Amino acid sequence: MGQILPFPDRDDAAPTSPEPLWRELVGRELHRERARRGERLVDVAGRAGVSVQYLSEVERGLKDPSSEMLQAIAGALDLGTRELATRVARPDALALAA
Repeated sequence: MGQILPFPDRDDAAPTSPEPLWRELVGRELHRERARRGERLVDVAGRAGVSVQYLSEVERGLKDPSSEMLQAIAGALDLGTRELATRVARPDALALAA
Protein backbone atom coordinates (compact mmCIF):
# COMPACT_ATOMS: atom_id res chain seq x y z
CA MET A 1 0.00 0.00 0.00
CA GLY A 2 0.91 3.62 -0.40
CA GLN A 3 2.05 6.01 2.26
CA ILE A 4 -0.56 8.16 4.02
CA LEU A 5 0.31 11.83 3.85
CA PRO A 6 -1.10 14.29 6.40
CA PHE A 7 -3.07 17.29 5.22
CA PRO A 8 -1.19 20.56 5.60
CA ASP A 9 -2.29 22.84 8.42
CA ARG A 10 -4.99 25.16 7.06
CA ASP A 11 -3.34 28.25 8.55
CA ASP A 12 -0.11 27.51 6.67
CA ALA A 13 -1.90 26.83 3.37
CA ALA A 14 -4.03 30.01 3.36
CA PRO A 15 -2.49 33.04 1.66
CA THR A 16 -2.10 36.11 3.85
CA SER A 17 -4.06 38.30 1.45
CA PRO A 18 -5.73 37.69 -1.90
CA GLU A 19 -3.77 38.51 -5.00
CA PRO A 20 -5.07 41.68 -6.71
CA LEU A 21 -7.14 41.29 -9.85
CA TRP A 22 -5.67 42.30 -13.21
CA ARG A 23 -8.26 45.08 -13.58
CA GLU A 24 -7.20 46.49 -10.20
CA LEU A 25 -3.53 46.53 -11.18
CA VAL A 26 -4.31 48.13 -14.54
CA GLY A 27 -6.52 50.73 -12.89
CA ARG A 28 -3.85 51.63 -10.37
CA GLU A 29 -1.26 52.04 -13.11
CA LEU A 30 -3.59 54.25 -15.17
CA HIS A 31 -4.31 56.36 -12.09
CA ARG A 32 -0.60 56.55 -11.25
CA GLU A 33 0.23 57.74 -14.77
CA ARG A 34 -2.59 60.30 -14.83
CA ALA A 35 -1.49 61.67 -11.45
CA ARG A 36 2.16 61.73 -12.55
CA ARG A 37 1.13 63.86 -15.51
CA GLY A 38 -0.96 66.12 -13.30
CA GLU A 39 -4.10 65.57 -15.37
CA ARG A 40 -7.73 65.56 -14.34
CA LEU A 41 -10.15 62.69 -14.96
CA VAL A 42 -12.25 64.93 -17.22
CA ASP A 43 -9.28 65.72 -19.48
CA VAL A 44 -8.16 62.12 -19.96
CA ALA A 45 -11.74 60.85 -20.32
CA GLY A 46 -12.43 63.45 -23.01
CA ARG A 47 -9.38 62.45 -25.05
CA ALA A 48 -10.18 58.74 -24.62
CA GLY A 49 -13.82 59.19 -25.61
CA VAL A 50 -15.18 57.71 -22.38
CA SER A 51 -17.23 59.19 -19.57
CA VAL A 52 -15.55 60.53 -16.44
CA GLN A 53 -17.57 58.00 -14.41
CA TYR A 54 -16.31 55.10 -16.54
CA LEU A 55 -12.67 56.20 -16.32
CA SER A 56 -12.99 56.63 -12.56
CA GLU A 57 -14.39 53.11 -12.23
CA VAL A 58 -11.60 51.70 -14.40
CA GLU A 59 -8.97 53.45 -12.26
CA ARG A 60 -10.55 52.07 -9.08
CA GLY A 61 -10.57 48.52 -10.50
CA LEU A 62 -14.36 48.30 -10.58
CA LYS A 63 -14.70 47.91 -14.36
CA ASP A 64 -13.01 45.31 -16.53
CA PRO A 65 -12.50 47.31 -19.73
CA SER A 66 -12.29 45.73 -23.16
CA SER A 67 -9.01 45.83 -25.04
CA GLU A 68 -10.41 48.63 -27.21
CA MET A 69 -11.26 50.72 -24.14
CA LEU A 70 -7.84 50.08 -22.62
CA GLN A 71 -6.20 51.14 -25.85
CA ALA A 72 -8.24 54.37 -25.90
CA ILE A 73 -7.51 55.22 -22.26
CA ALA A 74 -3.83 54.31 -22.47
CA GLY A 75 -3.53 56.29 -25.70
CA ALA A 76 -5.04 59.33 -23.99
CA LEU A 77 -2.12 59.07 -21.56
CA ASP A 78 0.40 58.60 -24.40
CA LEU A 79 0.90 54.95 -23.44
CA GLY A 80 0.67 51.95 -25.69
CA THR A 81 -1.23 48.92 -24.47
CA ARG A 82 1.97 46.89 -24.55
CA GLU A 83 3.73 49.44 -22.33
CA LEU A 84 0.77 49.50 -19.94
CA ALA A 85 0.75 45.70 -19.70
CA THR A 86 4.52 45.64 -19.15
CA ARG A 87 4.27 48.16 -16.33
CA VAL A 88 1.49 46.19 -14.67
CA ALA A 89 3.29 42.85 -15.04
CA ARG A 90 6.53 44.01 -13.38
CA PRO A 91 7.10 42.37 -9.99
CA ASP A 92 7.68 45.78 -8.34
CA ALA A 93 4.26 46.90 -9.64
CA LEU A 94 2.71 44.11 -7.58
CA ALA A 95 4.48 45.36 -4.46
CA LEU A 96 3.28 48.91 -5.11
CA ALA A 97 -0.30 47.72 -5.58
CA ALA A 98 -0.51 46.28 -2.07
